[in-house]
Amino acid sequence: MSALLESYAAGRWFRAADDGEPLLDAATGEEVARISSRGLDVAAMVRHARDTGGPALRSLTFHERAALLKALAKHLLEHKEELYALSARTGATARDTAVDVDGGIGTLFSYGSKGVRELPNDTVVLDGGLEPLGKGGTFAGQHLYTSRPGVAVQINAFNFPVWGMLEKLAPAFLAGLPTIVKPASQTAYLTELAVRRIVESGLLPEGTLQFLAGSAGGLLDELTIQDSVAFTGSAHTAGILRRHPNVLDHGVALNVEADSLNCSILGPDVALDDPEFDLFVKGVVTEMTVKAGQKCTAIRRVLVPTGMAGAVADALAGRLAKVSVGDPRNPDVRMGPLASLGQREEVRKAVESLMTSSEVVFGDPKGAALLDGDPERGAFMTPLVLRARPGAVEPHDVEPFGPVSTVIGYGGLDEAVALAAKGKGSLVASVATHDPGVARSVVLGLAPWHGRVLVLDRDDAKESTGHGSPLPVLVHGGPGRAGGGEELGGVRGVLHHMQRTAVQASPDQLTAITGRWTTGAARAETGVHPFRKSLAELRIGDTIASAPRTVSLADIDHFAEFTGDTFYAHTDPAAAARNPLFGGIVAHGYLVVSLAAGLFVDPAPGPVLANFGVDSLRFLTPVKADDTIAVTLTVKQITPRSNADYGEVRWDAVVTNQEGQPVATYDVLTLVAKTWDAR
Repeated sequence: MSALLESYAAGRWFRAADDGEPLLDAATGEEVARISSRGLDVAAMVRHARDTGGPALRSLTFHERAALLKALAKHLLEHKEELYALSARTGATARDTAVDVDGGIGTLFSYGSKGVRELPNDTVVLDGGLEPLGKGGTFAGQHLYTSRPGVAVQINAFNFPVWGMLEKLAPAFLAGLPTIVKPASQTAYLTELAVRRIVESGLLPEGTLQFLAGSAGGLLDELTIQDSVAFTGSAHTAGILRRHPNVLDHGVALNVEADSLNCSILGPDVALDDPEFDLFVKGVVTEMTVKAGQKCTAIRRVLVPTGMAGAVADALAGRLAKVSVGDPRNPDVRMGPLASLGQREEVRKAVESLMTSSEVVFGDPKGAALLDGDPERGAFMTPLVLRARPGAVEPHDVEPFGPVSTVIGYGGLDEAVALAAKGKGSLVASVATHDPGVARSVVLGLAPWHGRVLVLDRDDAKESTGHGSPLPVLVHGGPGRAGGGEELGGVRGVLHHMQRTAVQASPDQLTAITGRWTTGAARAETGVHPFRKSLAELRIGDTIASAPRTVSLADIDHFAEFTGDTFYAHTDPAAAARNPLFGGIVAHGYLVVSLAAGLFVDPAPGPVLANFGVDSLRFLTPVKADDTIAVTLTVKQITPRSNADYGEVRWDAVVTNQEGQPVATYDVLTLVAKTWDAR
C-alpha cells in the first residue's frame, strides 16, 4: 500500500487513523498515494490561523510580505524537477507541468515584485485621494484598506495542483491573511509535496499556510464574518457552498470560479490564407490539448462564419491528427490522459449530450490511438472536434471538461456575439481578426459576458500568451455561469481580500492614521533644510518655505528660445492677449516648475541622491511676466526600501503667486539615503 498523505495542521503534520482512499496514476492506473482527513481537527486549524498566523503576518509590512513571496518562489525553483517528476503521475506532460508549476512560481515572483513597486512599506493602503468634506479644510475623508483578522480558505480543482494553490496564496498572503489549502483529492499528492517543501523552508511565519488532505467536512462551519473562501470547481459544488449557512447568513465571503463555456471567434474579415486563420486554428488546438483540455479557460465553442465552418473543421482535424497521445513520461507524447477514469467517463457523457445536435468530424469518442500506454488502465482520450447543426442548444449548455471543441457557424457579428452570450457568462473569449472595426465591435459585445477577452492578430501573436493563460497582472474570473468571482489582477487581487473603510477626520488626524501627510495638516519648519536630513532623520510634515522669485519677461523669452517651446501664449503678445485663458504673455508651466526647483533645492551633496519624477502635476493659475512665485515643500510620505541603503520620499509641492494663489501643485519623488555622514 502506498503512503497516506498527511495534512499540515496547527503547526504539525497530521496522519489520519484510517488507510484512506487510493489515488491512481492517470496514465498507468497504479496507486500513487492514499488520502484521508479522518480525525483531523479543522477547528484547531482555523484557530491556529487566526491566533498564530494572522498576527504574525499582519505585523509585517507589504514589502516584507512581498520579500517572503519572492524568497519562496526561489526556493520552489530549487525543487522544480522534483515537482515535475511527480506531476507526470497526474497525466501532465512536460508542457502541461510548466503551465502548472512554472506558472505558480511565476505568480509568486510577480506578486513579490508588485508588492514592492505598487504597495507602501506599511500595513495600510490608501484608496484614491483626499475628499474635502468642509469649506474650511478642517474636515476631510480618506478611503483606506486594512487587513482583515480572518482566514483565507482555498478549495481547488484537480487540474492545477500547484498553480491553483499559489495563485490564491500570493494575494491573500500580501493582504495579511493566513491560508488553509484544500486541494482536490485526485491530484492532492502534488500539492502536498509543494506544501512540504514550503514548510521545510521555514520562510513563511508559522500558521500562515496550512494544508488539508482529504474531506473538508466541517471546515466552513468554523468560519465567521472576517473569513473568506475561494473556490475553483464545478457549478454544482459552488451551489452547495453558496447555500452554507455561514455564507448565506453569517458574512463569510465566497469567491467562485466555476463552469465556463469559453469561445473563440474567427473574424469575418479573415480569409484562409491570412495569418489570423492559422493563428486561430493553432490557438484552438493548443487549448484542446494542453492539460488534455482540462482547463477552466479551454476553448469549448469555436465560432466561425458559416461559410468557413468546413474549412475550419478540416484545419483542426489536420493539426489534431499530428497530436500524439500517451503516457506523459514519453517525451514524444504531446497530450497525456485525463486525470482519472471517472473524469473520462464524465467527458464521454458530455460528448453524448453534444452529439444530439452535433456530429463528430474528428476523433473517436470511445477510444484513442496511443503512442504508448494502456487504454484500459489509463484515462486516455482522443481529441474530438464536433460540428453543430443550425440551432444547436447543447454546445451552449454542456461543458465537456476534456479535449473537446464544437465548431458553430454564425451569420454576422451580432449573431456571433449573441452565440457567445448563450454560454451565460465565461472566463475568457478570444477573437482572431486584423480589422480594428471588427475587434471593437466584438470586444464591446463580449465584455459584459466575459472576464477577459484576447484579440489575436499577426501583430501581437509572437508575444501573446494565448487564449487560456491567466496572468498574475490581469483579473481571472467571469460573470454568470463562470461563477461571478475575480482573482489575480495584480494589486486588485490583494485589495479584494482587504477591508475598504472611509475615514472622516481632521487633516492632522488623517496624517497620523494613514502615515501620509494630508493637505491642511501641520507643517514643521525645523530650521534644517529637509534635503540635509537622511531618511532616518526625516519626519512626515518636515517643510521648507522658499524665498520668493519674480518671473521676468526675459526669463520667459530665454526659456522659449532655449527649449524651442515658442507656443504663441509665451511669445506673441497680440495673440496671447486674445486667448481667453491668459489675456497676455504667460510663463511656460515647465518654467514655473523649473524655477520652483531652484527655490527649494539645496545644491550641496547630501542624503538626497536623485529625483526620479513628479506625480499629479497641475497648472492652476497662469503666471504672467513680473509675477512673483514661491514654493512650499513638505515631506508627504517616507518609504524605506528593504533591499537598498536608500528609500523613497514623496514631497508635496505647492507653488503660489504674490497673492497667495496656488499656481502649480505636484508631488516630487526623490531617493534619499537611509543614513548620511556629513563629513
